[in-house]
Amino acid sequence: MAKETRGRTGPARGGRAEESRGGVGEPRGGGAGEARGGVGEPRGGGAGEPRRGAGESCGGAGEPLKYQTDIARAAALIADPSRATILKCLADGRALPASALAAEAGVGAATASAHLARLVAGELVTVERRGRHRYYRLAGPDIGAALEALALIAPPLPLTSLRDSNRTNALHRSRTCYDHLAGRLGVALMGALLERDVLTGHDGVHRAREAVRDRPASYGRDVTYVLTDAGREELAAFGVDADRLPPRRPAIRYCVDWSEHQHHLAGGLGAALTARLFGLDWVRRGTGPRVVHVTEAGAAGLERAFGVDAQALRL
Repeated sequence: MAKETRGRTGPARGGRAEESRGGVGEPRGGGAGEARGGVGEPRGGGAGEPRRGAGESCGGAGEPLKYQTDIARAAALIADPSRATILKCLADGRALPASALAAEAGVGAATASAHLARLVAGELVTVERRGRHRYYRLAGPDIGAALEALALIAPPLPLTSLRDSNRTNALHRSRTCYDHLAGRLGVALMGALLERDVLTGHDGVHRAREAVRDRPASYGRDVTYVLTDAGREELAAFGVDADRLPPRRPAIRYCVDWSEHQHHLAGGLGAALTARLFGLDWVRRGTGPRVVHVTEAGAAGLERAFGVDAQALRL
């Protein structure tokens, strides 16, 4: 598909307005920051293939449903409000101690420990010891994908405070989608990489009426992006070595951003670029799960390095 003209000051780059903003498939209501999207990278990324149960193909359904799986067991683990909150807290890929998860879920240490034990036994969460403490993290990006999909059909949590409203707005501006950037910042960065011919293959706009397999809040499958030779050199100069990405993970993938309805960069390259931005202190984690803030140095650096105008994007 021919590349369409895209400005550098905003993430919207061509396409019909109703399809690049909102439109079909957008999570209903926007809800509180904890209730909506951005909770993880869609199913299937990461080091391994999505987990499948044994059995014959059901036929006709999407890829994860082609196999006989115990959906009820997984759903029961997520269904408890406290466990759901714990999972959402872990959705940015970090490992957190039980005390922090208990505080976020609003439960006592013993209750949090019982919930975490069930999540570990159900293989939704893994645990590791660091001295006297235990740290927990999602078992993989496929867990975040399940939460992301549920967020599309779940009713929004009520906004009961200014803090909730601010967190929701912050998630739209810039957030992590497991280990890569999403929201307006992630989409703008993807657009800049396309504008500068670091990546080629599409214009980055999700058009719902033309999509075959692409859906909001999921890995994209309709488009193949390619890293150009010039792009490889530009990223290397920026401190991202595309030749040293994890070999078992797809280097270049994209997600259809649930809030922007455009593509943001995922896969090994998306994770490495995000890690570099954190390392430069151009972005910092917010107080809420998944929320990311652009620093003053980051605003200047993003414009200098990629032509991303953080002020125009209200980042």
